[in-house]
Amino acid sequence: MKALRFHAAGDLRIEEVDPPGEPGPDQVVVANRFAGICGTDLHEYAYGPVFVPTTPHPYTGATAPQILGHEFGGVVTAVGRNVSHAKAGDRVSIQPLLMPRVGDYYAERGLFHLSPQLTLVGLGWQSGGMAEAALVNDYNVQVIPDTLTDRQAALIEPTAVAVYSCDRGGVAAGDSVLVTGAGPIGILALMAARAAGATQLFVSDVNATRLRLAEQAVPGVIALNPTQHNVGDAIRDATEGHVGCDIAIECAGNEHALKTGLDAVRKAGVIVQTGLHPGENPLNWFDVTFKDVDVRGSWAYPTHYWPRVARLIESGQIPAEHIVTKTVTLDDAVGSGFDALMDPAGDQLKILIDLKNAA
Repeated sequence: MKALRFHAAGDLRIEEVDPPGEPGPDQVVVANRFAGICGTDLHEYAYGPVFVPTTPHPYTGATAPQILGHEFGGVVTAVGRNVSHAKAGDRVSIQPLLMPRVGDYYAERGLFHLSPQLTLVGLGWQSGGMAEAALVNDYNVQVIPDTLTDRQAALIEPTAVAVYSCDRGGVAAGDSVLVTGAGPIGILALMAARAAGATQLFVSDVNATRLRLAEQAVPGVIALNPTQHNVGDAIRDATEGHVGCDIAIECAGNEHALKTGLDAVRKAGVIVQTGLHPGENPLNWFDVTFKDVDVRGSWAYPTHYWPRVARLIESGQIPAEHIVTKTVTLDDAVGSGFDALMDPAGDQLKILIDLKNAA
């Protein structure tokens, strides 16, 4: 079968690989339908390996070359003898987190996403979504309702990241929320904040195209370009009492965006760090103390979020499909997908790979 594999930075290859064999007792084989190209995949392509192991992963044993893709769904083609919640023919979305289920402090408390041995399908596992088929564990498979489309199934994973960031911030009805970074996660965070009841939404980004896409995807959002506006002043001017927003969610992984959030959030507000920073970044900790703010990390998502996020998408409260700007075939995924998203002047947001038309 065809698969897109990461070999090294700048080295992605469409290759013929062996298809999955028979599933183990607690495993499932899926014919992949759509896979999203994530910012994490772009980081691997640009300067990886980051998460892809170069020596056998201590839990899964996987190592590069790695089939990429952790945002995907498809149709079950085979199940192991112990699998009871899914059967051949079921349409599914993949919850890609992998970790020990026992003997792990966090996993035994239901905090699977915090396991120190955590890895993902598509980053540290024998299979990934950017192939015609994948072998996954039973707990990675979530059956989806008939009313959810195949495209939407591939969008549950990034939407779960956004929903968790709003949960970490405690977004509630009537809140004002700033999202820094108008990429796919940032726009989904705006949608999730609105679904949680936020009534004032702001987004900042230096990319005018992405700001325009955010305005189209989330009507009523106030878009601010830091190269043209003082974001903190603009938000204070627009909020009750001129104090700033209640919650700032950083989705860019950029030190300037984090500082913008600290400036824009009101006293006793909350900053949620969702974007992955490439290294240490300075923050004015006097302001953190003086403003009495909470700074909270938001790592991935609890694995039990899948049904909840699927309902939010299915209901239209989070119209996640609005972030998709392009669909490509597997053969064209590097040039028309990865390279298009790496272009700083590009006009793409989320690109899906159509695996059904991989040949």
